[in-house]
Amino acid sequence: MKPNYRRCVSCRKVGLKEEFWRIVRVFPSGKVQLDEGMGRSAYICPNHSCLQAAQKKNRLGRSLRASVPETLYQTLWQHLAQKNPQNQNLG
Repeated sequence: MKPNYRRCVSCRKVGLKEEFWRIVRVFPSGKVQLDEGMGRSAYICPNHSCLQAAQKKNRLGRSLRASVPETLYQTLWQHLAQKNPQNQNLG
């Protein structure tokens, strides 16, 4: 089976689907959430620079054609802090 490649909305890096976080605008409700449901998806690298640029320049919102709630960004920062405990005070 062919591997599934995706592109980060922030740095534009191409990689395997499993390397990225998936953000979904669920159909038909339009709710934006982390990796659950079917609908329009955007992918982002799980690192500090990509998440910071995506939040500052609204890259997830533009890609999903929806407003991304601040709570979702807070959840992503928490996931990043858990993944890299030495970088907690960067976000």
